[in-house]
Amino acid sequence: MPETPLDQARIWVEFTDPADEGQRFRCDLTWLTSNWTCIFGSGCRGIYADRPDDGCCTLGAHFTDEEDLERVKKVAKELGPDEWQHHPGSTKPKAWTEPEDGATKTKVVDGACIFLNRPGFPAGAGCALHQHAILTGVPPHTVKPDVCWQLPTRRSYRTVELPDESSYLEITITEYDRRGWGPGGHDLDWYCSGNPEAHVGREPVFRSNRDELVALMGEAAYAELVVRCEAHLTAVKAARRNGSRKLLPLLVHPATLESGGPGRSRAPRRRPPITG
Repeated sequence: MPETPLDQARIWVEFTDPADEGQRFRCDLTWLTSNWTCIFGSGCRGIYADRPDDGCCTLGAHFTDEEDLERVKKVAKELGPDEWQHHPGSTKPKAWTEPEDGATKTKVVDGACIFLNRPGFPAGAGCALHQHAILTGVPPHTVKPDVCWQLPTRRSYRTVELPDESSYLEITITEYDRRGWGPGGHDLDWYCSGNPEAHVGREPVFRSNRDELVALMGEAAYAELVVRCEAHLTAVKAARRNGSRKLLPLLVHPATLESGGPGRSRAPRRRPPITG
């Protein structure tokens, strides 16, 4: 199934951060109310056609800062060979990280991230960090590199200068589409965020990814976001009820629309099991 266009129209909402008047959130309602869900192990084709079992773990994960690295370092110490297929024999960071273009990232072993357990491994295929989180009862985003748990939602910052010479920090929450990977993103063989095959979640992103969004925004800002997302979903229902088909591609993420989600353009199909 083809991916939807990158430059589809979006509905955005802005509001002041309740925890900091010097910040404003700019949130992509089209993305946050979409039915995207991770389908790793349940239909994901992987970013490269010759490695479909890797998902988006083929390239390894770059760490955003020392705090990010320290979080994973702490969890790596708890992993043994029974949970981690490519355990390097040491849990020191030098054993599982490598430099790339002046940054630090997880090593690539046998063509994919060192933390990725391959199909056939007794503990199961998938991220060893993610699996350890499930096993120990903690949210996966608290043990994985930032880039891993945030995908495919993107947070970015910019300073907005106003005519009266005042300014504020704008925090954008949107879809991490192919362009987020840099120029090479256009060369990926398959990518989930704009593909209808991955827009089969039982809940919209703002609900299913609540923990991740709270970590990105804070509890108070997330509560404000929920109010606006719920209002947007109400508008979608009204558009469907009134037969306003021309509005649906603006109100609903095109991949969700194609998959048969809210504002569906065709009869819904049976959804695969959600394993993300």
